[in-house]
Parts: sequence; structure tokens; C-alpha cells
Amino acid sequence: MGTNDGTSDVGMTDEADADPQPPAAPLVPGAPAADKPRRKPRRAAARTSEFRIAEQPAFVLHSHPYRETSLVIDVLTRDHGRIALVAKGAKRPHSALRGVLQTFQPLSLSWSGKSELRTLTGAEWVGGMLPLAGDALLCGFYVNELLVKFCAREDPHPPLFTHYLVTLTRLAHGEPPVQVLRSFERVLLRETGYAMSLKRTVARRSVEPDRLYVFDPERGVRDADDDIPSHWPVIAGQTLLDMEEDDYHRAQTVAQSKTLMRFLLNTYLGGTPLATRQILIDLQNL
Repeated sequence: MGTNDGTSDVGMTDEADADPQPPAAPLVPGAPAADKPRRKPRRAAARTSEFRIAEQPAFVLHSHPYRETSLVIDVLTRDHGRIALVAKGAKRPHSALRGVLQTFQPLSLSWSGKSELRTLTGAEWVGGMLPLAGDALLCGFYVNELLVKFCAREDPHPPLFTHYLVTLTRLAHGEPPVQVLRSFERVLLRETGYAMSLKRTVARRSVEPDRLYVFDPERGVRDADDDIPSHWPVIAGQTLLDMEEDDYHRAQTVAQSKTLMRFLLNTYLGGTPLATRQILIDLQNL
């Protein structure tokens, strides 16, 4: 990781970097671009109208080269949601931005413009977070891919931003990745309009720990009976109650929650595979 000196190189206006267009690159090199997952109808977020935004808390989710000397960065911001910014001159060898625009590090970003692709005008490294390494780093890339797939542009979710920060902190401090990922996945689904209660069934009955259930992706928890699709995983009531309380100390809960969340994420993404999820499955079965 480069040095984080908290400065930015934003005064460059090369003709080669002018008139940016909206990005269309996938999150992971070689991975196919995918449509955003289908979700239940909800009020569309209003597009950001401010011409200038200053010192907004943010994280870089992904970046890709743009023209000769610049980058397009996909960022998650606290108050403006996920947006795309062009960082002019960021690829130059001596650009101060090279050491600042790092993934998994808290930043303070400023930008201007009203188009879908705005112009970065300032970037400072906030600091205070340990770097991710090993399995934690892979988990971080997986979390970033989920954010790109599920979060529409300019649809702010301050609680999700806060939980993302908590998730990175937990991963950096070596907490069990399985527990950290399940917790993040549930918050992500809740904030983007998918999650339903795990404590009550669609018939409005309390979930009982000793009974078996399924989770209908469109309706919620149902009793497990013969009239369900064969590919829906059967889950113990205790697992659902544990997940509702973010409690993953039982081995059964760890195993069944992983199966359930894979099923739900795959369903809401319309079957589009997650490149980083497959890597995690291959390496650590996370």
C-alpha cells in the first residue's frame, strides 16, 4: 500500500482526461458485468443535485483505468450512497492520489459535477483502520462486490455505511469471517429492501426453535412442508432465531445460515454468480 499522505492532486485538466463517460467495468477483472438484483418496488432515490460536495466520508469499492492518466473510482459515501468519480491524473507516477485512493481505508472525498460521473476535487486519508490481509482481504473484496451489485447509485444508506465500517474493523481484528459476513449480508438485505423478520412466519406465528422452516424469498419464513420447491433449504427454527440475534456460536447455525444466505443472495441476484464468493468457496468454504 502506498503512503497515505492525506493530499490530493486535483488541479489537472488534460484534454485526454476531459468529458468523462459513465463507467461500465466489472468489479473483478474478467468477471461479467451484471444487472442490479431485482427487488421489491420502492421509492426511487432522488438524484443528487448539488454541484459541489466537500469532505464526505467515503470508501473506495473499486477502480479502473480511465484514458491515459486517470482513474474512475466507484465509492460508497455516507450521505450520497454509491457514486462514480473520475480522479484526474491519479495514474501519474508522482500523483499524491496514488497513495490515498486505497480500498478498505476511510477517506474524506470532495467532488463536483451533476452528471452520473462526477469529478474528484479532493481526497484525504482519514486513517485509524488496520489493513486487511489473507482471508480478511478476500472477505473485504466479497463485501465490496455485494455493495456494487445491491446498491443503486445515489441511493444513500447511512446505517449500511456504518455497518460496512464495522465489518472492516471486525475483519481487520481477526474475528471469525463466517460470522462477520453473515452479519453484513443481513444488514445489506435489510437496507436494500429485501430482509424480513426471522422471528415470525408469514402466518404471523412465532418461530419455534425445534421446528423446521423454509424462507420464501418473496414472503418470508414458512413452515417446511411438502408444498415447497425442492431447492429451498430447510432451516431449523433455532438457526433463524440465532440469526435474528446475530448469534453464531452454534455449529448448526453457522452451517445453515451460510446455506440460507447463499440461496437468498443467488435468488435476489437472479442467478448471477459472485466472482469473489466462488473464490471464498474454493479456498475456505466461507
